[in-house]
Amino acid sequence: MSGIDRKTFERFRDLIYEKSGIALGSKKEALLTARISKRMRALQIEDYKSYLDYVLNDATGNEVVQLLDAISTNVTSFFREADHFDFMTEILQKRVNEGQRKFRFWSAASSTGEEPYTIVMTFSEVIDPSLCDVRLLATDISTRVLEKAMRGEYDEEKVQTIPTALLHKYFDRIHTPSGTVYRVRQELKRLIAFRRLNLSVTPFPMRGPFDMVFCRNVMIYFDNDVRRKLLNEIYRLLKPGGYLMVGHAESLTGMMSEFKTVRPSIYVK
Repeated sequence: MSGIDRKTFERFRDLIYEKSGIALGSKKEALLTARISKRMRALQIEDYKSYLDYVLNDATGNEVVQLLDAISTNVTSFFREADHFDFMTEILQKRVNEGQRKFRFWSAASSTGEEPYTIVMTFSEVIDPSLCDVRLLATDISTRVLEKAMRGEYDEEKVQTIPTALLHKYFDRIHTPSGTVYRVRQELKRLIAFRRLNLSVTPFPMRGPFDMVFCRNVMIYFDNDVRRKLLNEIYRLLKPGGYLMVGHAESLTGMMSEFKTVRPSIYVK
């Protein structure tokens, strides 16, 4: 497979930005070619321009989804940035004590499911979900990771960050021909609706209002224009007093949003 020429790379960059809001830097040729080469081999397409033409001429739109699946970065883990879940526990206990019994959450870039399952585990440790009306919307642009999230099966390495008591409480240990997996129990799965959503295309179809939105470690892939539109939509969909969690490496500084800072990476409407 020969290298990618500059014009073809620029056309891929423009298409990926248009369809996902992901802004690839001008020196990301190696990343792009590494990510899409597996897909090209599956289609038996030898050069990058031919694959670009294939994507652009696919009337079903399915190949654009495959391209974005390949480009999307999906680095996640259970209880990642754990202080967010400590804060969530603190707020939920306060709200439950005040008598609130309806809760809505959104995991905006849910990847392979570790974040949404962590959210509903955290919730379930505060109050029995059968005693209230609780739902979590989990969205991602990648159909591939959504399928994995819906299966809810993780190998032993993946579940190491889950406290032992919670692992035993919310997962079943299953022996398969390829090794041991841990399967999320139905009591957690039934609280979550998984949907495909492109965070760069606003307005979003859901109504809200949400108590908490987790939009972590995804805005780093967007430029400021896409970030501002996304933040405005999240602000609209949050209830007054609702919280936004972003990644520890992210900041709303300079975004001119209406959010107020609670502490680094946690904001309130």
